[in-house]
Amino acid sequence: MPIIEYGSLKINVDDEGYLVNFDDWNEQVACALAEREGIEELTKERIDILKFVRDYYKKYNYFPILNAVCRNVHQPKNCVNEQFMDPLTAWKLAGLPKPDEDVINIIEYGQTPT
Repeated sequence: MPIIEYGSLKINVDDEGYLVNFDDWNEQVACALAEREGIEELTKERIDILKFVRDYYKKYNYFPILNAVCRNVHQPKNCVNEQFMDPLTAWKLAGLPKPDEDVINIIEYGQTPT
């Protein structure tokens, strides 16, 4: 299992860079994951998105509708794509477990499984 070293932190991730333990997440862990994904800075706007996504996932065990994310963090309606390029990056930086293929299809393409 890969380990990301970031300052004094040692962060366990899977082979695709998803955090292994949901409860290990904090803003510093998010910064380490972001650096690995090529994102230079986690602004307040980005952190707000990640925190909302985590809270929603913790409550419903599912990724929220993207427009709902933006509305709840008081950002423009395409905020997730604007801030992270794609929703799966936000999912990963929020420390959520790797989504299954059905969830990936919904997140990336807005399609439900057939």
